[in-house]
Amino acid sequence: MTDEAADAEAARKLFAGACDFIWGSSSVDNLPPATLPEIAFVGRSNAGKSSLLNALTSRKALARVSHTPGRTRQINFFNLGGKIVLADLPGYGYAKASKSLADEWQSLIFEYLRGRQNLRRVAVLIDARRGTMDTDQQAMKLLDQAAVSYILVLTKLDQLKPAERVKAESDIAAVAKTHTAAYPEIFATSSLKNIGLEALKQHFATLAAY
Repeated sequence: MTDEAADAEAARKLFAGACDFIWGSSSVDNLPPATLPEIAFVGRSNAGKSSLLNALTSRKALARVSHTPGRTRQINFFNLGGKIVLADLPGYGYAKASKSLADEWQSLIFEYLRGRQNLRRVAVLIDARRGTMDTDQQAMKLLDQAAVSYILVLTKLDQLKPAERVKAESDIAAVAKTHTAAYPEIFATSSLKNIGLEALKQHFATLAAY
């Protein structure tokens, strides 16, 4: 078996294993023990975080998919095979949330991102149909300032035509080059059509504790 094939098999086994909800935090004063490497999923409300988590772990309802933007109001932690923790963060930039509530969510998100010592990578989800918006740029700048390594993950790729997909990937790659903490590789995905998920699993598996 080649090294590449071995890496793919290790990633497949990791994400096919047990994945259990272990903690919900509405405050940075109530986070789970920092014992395993963590990967955080962030993005605008309705960017597809819950759908991506469900697709990666082959679950239908690991993370609750809401049709109401801004519904998730806490950080939800999931233990994947005892080797890594996946953190589903509240969506940011939801205009219809009251300003005080939106500020509270934003504070929770970025206090966690700045201060979590076992955080190995942040996946910033970008809706491929809309590209990066002001709130995405703000989030990326904060991650740059905190020197937190992150990847840009295009979601809902199936809703674009082939030429639109190429442009969306090119545009997001150009954005990544302007941010110091952004990982150079872009991950283009569709949870519905299972596009790009294997590459994402392999990337995350390299961060797991073995």
